[in-house]
Amino acid sequence: MPSILVIDDDRDICLMLTKFLSKSNYLVHTAYTGAEGLQQLRSNEYDLILCDYKLPDVNGIELLQRIKILNSTVAIIIITGYSDVKTAVETFRYGANDYVTKPLYPDELLVTIHETITKNQLKQFTYIEDKEHGGVSRKVRIQDTSSTANFVVGISEQSKKIQQHIELVAPSDMSVIISGETGTGKEFVAQSIHKFSKRVGKPFMAIDCGALPKELAGSELFGHMKGSFTGAISDKQGSFEIADGGTLFLDEIGNLSYENQIKLLRVIQERKIKRIGATKDISIDVRIIAATNENLSIVVKEGRLREDLYHRLNEFKIQLTPLRDRKDDIIFFAKYFLEKASTSQDKDVKLLSADVQKYLRHYYWHGNLRELNNVIRRAVLLTKGDTVQMESLPIEITEKNQDNVTEVVHENVGLLKSIAWTAERQAILDVLEKVSYNKSKAAELLNIDRKTLYNKLKLYNITP
Repeated sequence: MPSILVIDDDRDICLMLTKFLSKSNYLVHTAYTGAEGLQQLRSNEYDLILCDYKLPDVNGIELLQRIKILNSTVAIIIITGYSDVKTAVETFRYGANDYVTKPLYPDELLVTIHETITKNQLKQFTYIEDKEHGGVSRKVRIQDTSSTANFVVGISEQSKKIQQHIELVAPSDMSVIISGETGTGKEFVAQSIHKFSKRVGKPFMAIDCGALPKELAGSELFGHMKGSFTGAISDKQGSFEIADGGTLFLDEIGNLSYENQIKLLRVIQERKIKRIGATKDISIDVRIIAATNENLSIVVKEGRLREDLYHRLNEFKIQLTPLRDRKDDIIFFAKYFLEKASTSQDKDVKLLSADVQKYLRHYYWHGNLRELNNVIRRAVLLTKGDTVQMESLPIEITEKNQDNVTEVVHENVGLLKSIAWTAERQAILDVLEKVSYNKSKAAELLNIDRKTLYNKLKLYNITP
């Protein structure tokens, strides 16, 4: 029986979830504060944690980090209000698997929980034989690359170009950096590169550097020897050893500690790793694909990423465009998610009304494809006939029509007024780099005031 820990200060929600999930054959424990939840996690093993983002004693980001220290592989779903979706999306950088919005719909929640636990188990665990160190079969983390079958190429020109780049770089052994906002599909692109490479059939290992506790990062990446530190009760393979012959995907590479950046640079240069506490090197053959939702050139300037490591990784770069800038893809993926949601919920919803399609096209999509998928799943649940109508969409989407989405861009005058969104973002980055990220000078060169520049930085997710 899969076990779930619910952490929410609303006792009525905890009671409702306990009754509903227990009837659905889940073992449920509850906690009303972050501290209580962590105490439960120290005493019990869970398949999933369902956690409210806003708790009386801790916020979602801090709690996620503490959870990952205690259990780096547990699946986590964040509960949030729809107005806080942008905040919830940020939690993916720290290890969240999915989010659900209030009000909670039991049937939708049940589907999300089942999918999250299943996907987490598939990608986290399989049995391999460690022949080099005693030939003992051990349970180790390794991703099931069969999930690449779910990779769908969009119909926009940007998506077609990305696919061309994937097919171009995949057969080589070049290191790749994939950049793009949260939810744009960076891991799917990495999986697709592996699928089209000569390493297909070998392990594909995904590591979320943002969710990797600093205390455990070295052990997770490079392994350790028994007795090398407190808690090291046996020898352990690291991700590089497990992925030998295959591909290692390092998500949110900018969050890797400086010490481990040095070790990673050595691995790339020498193709050897050394477990913590070991005296001998181990030769490995691993292709590295890194991903980030930040501008790594800025991260380098801020000293959070070594410049030599950046250039080693940046042999080929793939930039993923936000969904809001790929209008042709929005309805294409909405229909794809509609078919999946209809099947998983055993319903016969086949169409999106013309008004629904219009509003989907004009929404900002902070969470990109991930948010679109959640919206469609919810809409299918609420739809009674075979067509999704406006009343099945969250009010935040129906309110934020085209005028709302574009008003921030059109409210300003001067140099930026006539530049398209993508070009505008690049223009801002170019000027910031030219003036060493001095915002006052940048605003002056761009012929806008500082407040407008700050609005633009927020709009385009630029963090200088």
